[in-house]
This record gives sequence, structure tokens and C-alpha cells, in this order.
Amino acid sequence: MTAKSLDQAAPRTRVLEQEDPFEVPAFPNEDVYFYIKRINNAHVLREADPAARRACWKLIGTSLTIAALVIGLLLPGLYGLVAGYRLEALRQEQNRLNLDRATLEYQESKLLDPARLEELAKMQQFVDPDSTKVVYLEGKSDTVVAQK
Repeated sequence: MTAKSLDQAAPRTRVLEQEDPFEVPAFPNEDVYFYIKRINNAHVLREADPAARRACWKLIGTSLTIAALVIGLLLPGLYGLVAGYRLEALRQEQNRLNLDRATLEYQESKLLDPARLEELAKMQQFVDPDSTKVVYLEGKSDTVVAQK
């Protein structure tokens, strides 16, 4: 083609169709259709691989051995920690028991106070016995007290 023929060819005018304002616009890839093929491999058997089986058992054995080793190394420290907690709990219990004992001894000393006992004797009208009415028992060690 020559330059003259290119200049003489008039550009084509483009005609746009009238768009319907109520028409739903096309979705992207609307013309693409995906076909799903169902695959059933139920009748296909997997071929056994003895090397993979051996590797799995080695991995399991190694993991168990490492776990046992780690537990064995951590067990003494854990035992010491638990013993420390128990020792501290026993100390706290001893302190509590000592405090309870001191409280009970204080209450006992208040109850056995001679002034309080004399006051109780007056309230209940206890009277000291007459010296003529007191009977002193003589202990005889050579007599049999109880017989079968």
C-alpha cells in the first residue's frame, strides 16, 4: 500500500448500539463453564513402601526415647520443687499449730487461775470439809486389789 492510499482511506465510523438502561450488565467470565469430573479411586490400592515404614518406626522410636530422656532429666528438679512446696506448707502448719497451742495454754491458765476457782467455789457454794471428816487412805502395796 502506498502512502496515498492510506491517506485516502477514511476512518471508519464506529456505531454504538443503544444500551438498554434496565438490562443487567454481564458478569466477568460469565461465558466460562467449569466441568467437574468425579474421580473414584476406591479400587486403586496403594503400593507398600517398606523403606517409608521403617523410617516412620525409627522416627517414633527416636521421639519416644528423646521424650523419656527429657522427662528423666526434668524429674529430679520437679521433685525438688514439689518437696520445697510441701516443706513450706508443713512449716506454715507448724506455725499455726504452735499458735493454737499457745492460745489453748493461755485459756487453760485463765481457767485454772486460783482466784477464778475460788470464785466458782463461792458461786456453787462449795465448802471446805471439816478436818474431822477427812479420811486419809493408806496404800497397801502387798494386798491384791482386784481378783479374777
